[in-house]
Amino acid sequence: MDTSSKAALNPGDVQGIVFTLDGVDELTFARILRDVMGEATFGRPLQIQAQEPRPGLSARLTVAFRRQDRTRAVTAMQRLKTLLLRYGVQVDSVRVPGPGEAM
Repeated sequence: MDTSSKAALNPGDVQGIVFTLDGVDELTFARILRDVMGEATFGRPLQIQAQEPRPGLSARLTVAFRRQDRTRAVTAMQRLKTLLLRYGVQVDSVRVPGPGEAM
């Protein structure tokens, strides 16, 4: 019997802070993603999920986390906002789930 934390993970334990980045081109998105992946702030236990910009679809970055890592995720969200400002990216929307809300 597997008693690891992965086995005990319920789907409702995972949350995500979603950044929608309208108007970001592929090159800028790649640069942002490179910077994000190079920073310890976004490392485990957090996970970064990326959706590249496509015709008709905005780029998206999601900081995924377990409920117990919410404080760390909020810190990562603030850092991501700073990185986006470096590239002059306007964040059109940020969606932060409530404490009991799943991703």
